[in-house]
Amino acid sequence: MQPIWELNILNFKIGINVNNMLEIALGQYGIKEIAGKKHNPLVLRYFQETGHKWVHTDETAWCTAFVNWCAMKADKVYSNKLNARSYLAIGKSIRPPELGCIAILWRVHITSWKGHVGFYITEDEKNVYLLGGNQHNKVCIKPYPRNRVLGYRKLFGTSNAGE
Repeated sequence: MQPIWELNILNFKIGINVNNMLEIALGQYGIKEIAGKKHNPLVLRYFQETGHKWVHTDETAWCTAFVNWCAMKADKVYSNKLNARSYLAIGKSIRPPELGCIAILWRVHITSWKGHVGFYITEDEKNVYLLGGNQHNKVCIKPYPRNRVLGYRKLFGTSNAGE
């Protein structure tokens, strides 16, 4: 039986039976950057274990590295790139979003290459709530405007890419 996590979002509790990838992400909750010259080895691990050994600072944008790492640990396909929008080409597009699916957002401008990626938790009339890395420089749940969502993706196991 999978664990049930309780999250306080919008002043109400939701109990969720998590899939393996979301469970892995929740297990990292609270991991944060270290200000100054030191760098959190746990954040650096997201880069190192997914093949980006050239990254040596936790101040490098790490939202995509975090999603890559969680997907890799759960034996799911992942982009293995460090730009959030790379997830628009991974897995299968889904609507409506499902708990734990990947949400891809634009940053700066909708046509910019910049973006953000995280795990979908819930939404309200204005915001989508994502569990992700590099949100306030840590792994946490944070609201983002719904109009910034570029897409939602469901990831499959590496041995069942057509699943």
